[in-house]
Order: sequence, then C-alpha cells, then structure tokens
Amino acid sequence: MTVPSTVRDHVALIPISQIHILNPRTRNKKVHRELIENIKTVGLKRPITLSRKASPQGPLNYDLVCGQGRLEAFLALEAKEIPAFVIDAVEEDCLVMSLVENVARRHHRPIDLMNEVGRLKERGKSDADIAKIIGTTSSWVNMIVGLLERGEEKLLSAVETGLIPLSMATDIARSTESDIQNVLTDAYERGIRGKKITKLRHLLELRAKRDKLVRGSSLGGSQNKKKRITPADLRRLFEREAERQRLMVKKAAFTHDRVVFAIQAIKDLLSVSDFEKLLYTEHLNTLPKLIQARLWNGRGL
Repeated sequence: MTVPSTVRDHVALIPISQIHILNPRTRNKKVHRELIENIKTVGLKRPITLSRKASPQGPLNYDLVCGQGRLEAFLALEAKEIPAFVIDAVEEDCLVMSLVENVARRHHRPIDLMNEVGRLKERGKSDADIAKIIGTTSSWVNMIVGLLERGEEKLLSAVETGLIPLSMATDIARSTESDIQNVLTDAYERGIRGKKITKLRHLLELRAKRDKLVRGSSLGGSQNKKKRITPADLRRLFEREAERQRLMVKKAAFTHDRVVFAIQAIKDLLSVSDFEKLLYTEHLNTLPKLIQARLWNGRGL
C-alpha cells in the first residue's frame, strides 16, 4: 500500500468538481475558519492527495485520500481548481490511507481518534495493526473497540472530556446497576471529586435507567420473579452499604476541611480594615449565621 515517493513529486491542478470525498468527516468550525483564513492569506502550503478512479462515476474522476479540510477551504473561497498529488491506488488502500492520515493529524479531538479506530476495525484491521498505525498499545485499542461495539458513546465522551480514565469506562461498561456504589467509591479513591463525581453519578444513573428500560421491554425477556435472599446476598448488601457509608465519611471530611479553610480565609480578610469597609460600602456584610457565630466566637468546627 506504500505510495512511491516519485509519484508525489508532481503536482497537478485538478477541478474540484471532479473530486469525490471518500471518507468524509465532521470538522471543528473554529479550526476550519482559521484554515480558510490561512490559505486566503499565504496560499496552500501542502497539496491534497487524490487517487485516480479506475472506473469514473459521472464527473467524479478522483477519490480524495487526504486533505478534506484544505479542499473545503478552497470551496469556501470559491476556487475551481486545487493543487494535488495524484496517485494510483485501489479504493481499499485509499480508505486505509485516509484513516491513517486522520489519526496521524497533530490536532484532533480524542473522540475523532476513537471513531477512526472503529473505522479501521470495520476495515478488517486487527488491534495490533491499529495500534501500530496510531502509535498506541493493543490493549488501548481493544478497550476503545469494546466500548464502540457496546454503543457506549456517553462513556467515550466522558473519557474524551477527562471525566474518567479509559480503564474505568471499560469497567463501567461491564458493570451492573448494583455496582454503581462500588464504581463511585473507586472513582473517589482515584481522585475524582467535586463536580466530576456528581457528573459520574448522573452518568451511571442514566445507564442504569436505560438498562431497566431494555430489560423491561418485550424484547428484553425480563421476568419479575421475586428472588429469595440468601446469606451471600445479605453479605453483598452489607458490603455495599459499608462502602456507601465509607464514601459519605470521606466526602464529609473533605467538606469539613473546605469549610475550615473558608472560615480561616474569611477571618484573615476581615482582619483587614479596608476590606471590611469595602464590604459595608457594597452592602456585602452579611454572612450565614453558623459561619458568623463561629467567626465571632473564635471557635473552630
């Protein structure tokens, strides 16, 4: 599938109307506007790459291998032709080359990279092949493919935004509703706190609700038979409740430390007379009764 370097030494002006985008993808609007302005100002730095169609379909004589952003920028600038390297390659090779070009871009969103992994998998590439193409490990590819196959778009988005690590997303995908508390405890121990833990809880509850709807549908084959509680069940319930209580204690201790810090900071600020005068001037001199009492009484929490 390697393209000889000599083929890329010759650049041709190709009518844009004859180009077919083989592997279309969505683009970041801000980055695309910057690309248009850059091309408008300094011109095209790197020609696009096209493959000559063996069997042209109507006016479309070329498949786009890489350079969709540059092509769309030329269209936005109302250009009729675009500089291009023209190669001869079968469609299968062109698709893989296009996917490799996308994952090798310096600036891409993590979700784009994950989707390209899915496309490479659909083309019959093994985890090891994909890992070699994108420069990562086979286990990372395997986890991404597993989430894609399960339709876990929300978990992939959570990984993209940095809410949870990929390994945790994989564990969540395999978990059940009864594992929610254990997942939250694990997340807390990994340092996921504050708004992130709240978002994660919301995500887990949505997944649990979705699973209930699937199981409760006629296709789910769910049977609402009461199950007798065994000693093992009671033990699991006790362990989950203990974990929940342990998480609550940790959260309470964390909140306690934050409140102590806030009260001490307020004390330090109020010791500055100019700052206190400013609060009175701006009518911001009221405080919650509990904090006010502890400030004036000089007691800690």
